[in-house]
Amino acid sequence: MQHHTTLLRRGLMATVAGLVLTAAAPALAAPPLLQAEHQTYDLPAQPLGEALGAAARISGRQVVVASPLVRGKTAPALSGRYTADQAYAALLSGSGLKLVRVGATLVLKPADETAPGEVRAGDEPESLAEVVVTGTRIRGAGPVGANVIAISRQDIEASGYATTQQIVQSIPQNYGGGPNEGTLYGTGRNGASANLGAGSGVNLRGLGASSTLVLLNGSRPPMGGRTGVFADLSLVPASAISRIEVLADGASALYGSDAVAGVVNVLFRDAYQGLETQMRLGGAQGGAAERQFGALAGRAWPGGRLVAAYEVMRRDALAAAERPYATSDLRPFGGPDYRSVYAAPGTIVAGGQTFAIPAGQNGVGLRAGQLLRGFVNREDGRLDTDILPRQTRQALYASGEQDLGAVTLFGQLLVADRRFAFRSPTVSQTATTVPVANPFYVDPIGTGQPVRVQYSFVGDLGPQIYSGHVRAYNATIGARGEIGAWSLSARAGYGLQEEASLTKNFLNTYRLGLALADPNPATAYNLFGDPGSTPQATIDKVRGFAFNHGVFEAWSADLRADGPLLTLPAGGVRLALGLEHRDERYRLDSLNDIGGAVASASTLALPGPRKIDAAYAELCAPLVGPEAEVPLVRRLTLSLAGRIERYSDFGTTRNPKVGLDWSPVGDLTLKAAYGTAFRAPSFNDQRQGIGSTLYQPAALVDPASPTGSTVVLALIGNRPGIGPERARTLTTTAEWTPQAVAGLKVTASYFRVRYRDRISSINADIFNALINRARYADLLTEAPSPEVVAAYYASPYFSNPGAIPAANVKVIVDARVQNLAVVDEDGVDLDIAYGRAVGAGRLSLGLSAAYIFSVEQAVSRNADPAETRGTVGNPLRLRARMRAGWSQGGWDASAFVNFADGYRNQTVTPYEKVDAWTTLDLNIGYRFAADRVGLSGLRAALSIANLLDRDPPYVNLRTSTSGIGFDSDNASPIGRSIALQVTKSW
Repeated sequence: MQHHTTLLRRGLMATVAGLVLTAAAPALAAPPLLQAEHQTYDLPAQPLGEALGAAARISGRQVVVASPLVRGKTAPALSGRYTADQAYAALLSGSGLKLVRVGATLVLKPADETAPGEVRAGDEPESLAEVVVTGTRIRGAGPVGANVIAISRQDIEASGYATTQQIVQSIPQNYGGGPNEGTLYGTGRNGASANLGAGSGVNLRGLGASSTLVLLNGSRPPMGGRTGVFADLSLVPASAISRIEVLADGASALYGSDAVAGVVNVLFRDAYQGLETQMRLGGAQGGAAERQFGALAGRAWPGGRLVAAYEVMRRDALAAAERPYATSDLRPFGGPDYRSVYAAPGTIVAGGQTFAIPAGQNGVGLRAGQLLRGFVNREDGRLDTDILPRQTRQALYASGEQDLGAVTLFGQLLVADRRFAFRSPTVSQTATTVPVANPFYVDPIGTGQPVRVQYSFVGDLGPQIYSGHVRAYNATIGARGEIGAWSLSARAGYGLQEEASLTKNFLNTYRLGLALADPNPATAYNLFGDPGSTPQATIDKVRGFAFNHGVFEAWSADLRADGPLLTLPAGGVRLALGLEHRDERYRLDSLNDIGGAVASASTLALPGPRKIDAAYAELCAPLVGPEAEVPLVRRLTLSLAGRIERYSDFGTTRNPKVGLDWSPVGDLTLKAAYGTAFRAPSFNDQRQGIGSTLYQPAALVDPASPTGSTVVLALIGNRPGIGPERARTLTTTAEWTPQAVAGLKVTASYFRVRYRDRISSINADIFNALINRARYADLLTEAPSPEVVAAYYASPYFSNPGAIPAANVKVIVDARVQNLAVVDEDGVDLDIAYGRAVGAGRLSLGLSAAYIFSVEQAVSRNADPAETRGTVGNPLRLRARMRAGWSQGGWDASAFVNFADGYRNQTVTPYEKVDAWTTLDLNIGYRFAADRVGLSGLRAALSIANLLDRDPPYVNLRTSTSGIGFDSDNASPIGRSIALQVTKSW
């Protein structure tokens, strides 16, 4: 089997290389201008731009239109079977426009314009139908059974957002928890602690950023985070995006791993022609000032095109001191005081008592009588920290293609460089032991023994500064051609994401111990006074650092083919086939100067490289068409898809999917899709060996024991044989475009995800393992045999600091990371869109919402599930975004109301209610007329996010390091932000 797999991989790579490097192939014929195959069109009368987009998706051809050409024009209804040539002619009849072939692209022109391949300066070309359509591999077909949420270039401009992550995070189906720049050093939930490079992922349905697949022009980017666990959208330049498509449904049958909650596909402005520049300035009260510049240039010629985009962005940090709720002392809000007991001046702990060291002195000559018995000094853990990092990012995107007659060569490249820095809360603190030899030693109880001091070193060393550098490269080259009506393509890709982070002002505990034992007052460390009481040279000696360097690398190659298989009365049956190979690897190196005389280097022992071979097929069959005149079945289309993947490290996965589109009447379409999906375990999930495995006995509280406690043997680390997480997904959709209300479209979808074998552990709750015996029954081995216990005691991974005999072990607690948890989530998505001309202007209204009925989570298959919807760390019951827009002449204005439902804070006792949060965004723009000398092609826009400056709702939140008064998973601390953006087409 291994021999055959190797041959497949080598053959695939050789075939790709041959097709990419071959300039012509005799067996391939140049494609016609438009496909001669008859296809079924059933389009209502609608704005011309929308009609051309719908026709492009059916015909499978890329169409480029300049928005001013179609503004105010309406296409007639079109129903029947036509060639693409006939369909476009009917839609453009009487419009004064025509389609012109430019390379492999169709460009809309005025009918009287003869110069090919040109678009007037100031026009905004928009690609309405790329070769890649999210949710299907079949050219000329839309995703059957599923609903794709599309965010167009016009939507992006109307939103006023500056970055790709802002655009995606505004989608109601996205949950803000997980790895993104706003959750750094928060609770660490949902994988946020893996955010090595301060990046930003997407987390559809709240199932985790690793369970949402991100694509760039249909291809996987390199992964970010510790061991490569999420795609970093912050590296993608927003000014280069044509549109973003979101398929909120499982799609592993087409794309493989990670497509459990859905797929986010970022499509670039590859068809742009001309030159566009953009400048943006903005900021918020107290910080987060932003500066952004971008340029986009494109050119087309007969048989080819080339486009390049460059964007540079800088945003300042936002200090916690600028937001009153970003504090550990929540008493002003009616909450607790989470300020740390590690402060400067500190507190002496001796004989079970506390003695606060008085402020305003340097520890020289301090006597026991001056200490404040029974008091504790405290310090805000958020003091001198940031809640958003400083970010500086540069990105370059380029793509091009050239038609060589028989073969079209194409390629794309994304290069990004991002630097970040912010002041973080101290990661961990413990009481420091001061020996009697220390010249500043104070004995509060007269025992003459060493004392422990709760002391904060922030005032001496400064706040811990977390900074880093992220570099990413993503390149694809390929070739495509046609044999008759079949399209063939081959491509090869390479991706790399390199993340380096440095934490400064760490405390080196080894050198601190030496400085505390130093009897010389001129060089000893002094913990008994205000910050700065120790000589600066001594402070510098105990200053340490932690450096991490992670590299994710991926090579890929694929072959694709699609075309007609046979013809049914309702239309042609189309088939897509593909073979793929990927090679992934990750390396993490560290250099730490924290606990030794000198810095120590290490490399995380990870498995790899991982090699993946895959094959997939997708079939789309129109079963019934309008011409059949079947009652209540105007159209019926079936889709079948399946994918097999073989992983070198854990085995084979098989994932099918079936989709159905049923249109009982002309203005109503009902859809349904059912399939399976999976997420492959990360490199870190499969790590084994010393440093990742521990067997240790301990006494845990046990209500069932007469003594109140029971000795257990805890198994910690990664369980061998971890496999993929698996899911079953169901989506049903209703699309209604009532003929009686022109311009109205209503889409409602129901979804359910049954997610099992989720990789997790009970290690965080291991001390309650026997208290919650029923809940963790699957992970407890009661009365284990002496032979089993003896085997663990003999393991090289065994540790027994308490010298507990093997005979005392009564229960084995399996707290290892393993395929364990189950999540069952269901809900509905709703989108209402309405647009119409009103006088000389155009009005648009809309509502997008995601409502979750239930999120039931169980620690294992046999455990009772718990409802977690609407709780801290989990998706909200309701997220919604309402929109209203108006355009007239050169003016356009858009307003958005963002709603995040209230929820329950279950992390405190008794539970507390968190209020709902509603914000208002406003964007006003003006585009100068083409006849304005020097101003032609210029658009100026003013964007105001959170216009009413609504603070996040108060949340009594205890974090891993201190506490804070808002939940960064569900709210932004930026407040009202104002930005001015100027865009010029030259």
